[in-house]
Amino acid sequence: MLSTLPNQLTLFRVLVIPMLVVLFYTDWQWRFFASAALFGLAGITDALDGYYARKYNLSTPFGAFLDPVADKLIVAVALALLIEQNANAWFTLPAVVIICREIVISALREWMAELGARSAVAVSWIGKLKTTLQIIAILLLLAFPAGSPFYLHELGLVTVYGAAVLTLWSMFVYLKAAWPSLSGKSIKSEEQG
Repeated sequence: MLSTLPNQLTLFRVLVIPMLVVLFYTDWQWRFFASAALFGLAGITDALDGYYARKYNLSTPFGAFLDPVADKLIVAVALALLIEQNANAWFTLPAVVIICREIVISALREWMAELGARSAVAVSWIGKLKTTLQIIAILLLLAFPAGSPFYLHELGLVTVYGAAVLTLWSMFVYLKAAWPSLSGKSIKSEEQG
């Protein structure tokens, strides 16, 4: 189960979470930049575990379960740290939208899998673009707190709003795809057919 490199990389991402929290709250002068670097390293391991799993046929049920969980956990924890650091409604609103969407879509995918229709809510290009913007926003905001030079913090805020918009858009795309199952229409048509 943990003997494959992709699973070890995914588990590393989970272990990074407490390290990220501790590092973020240290008194070290470079803590924000170091926190962003650690978050970025976790993002790189996410890309690598998928690459190795596909290239060397190392996919496992454990990895398929843990990979999306690790992604959502580290994003939620990073956003929680940033909510405290920014402590205002203008940042909290998009962060909460992103976190809540992840919960809704995770539940939707689990429910659709029980119906045997998980492919209806497979990851789309909008979801991938949303994830990319989220990572960029979190990296910028972790590395550059309010008052940073060159408006890098403000760029992070704009990017997190872009990610929140794509988050809502992708959620509606997934809900629309799942609507026949959610509304019972596909179940009724199967019973009639």
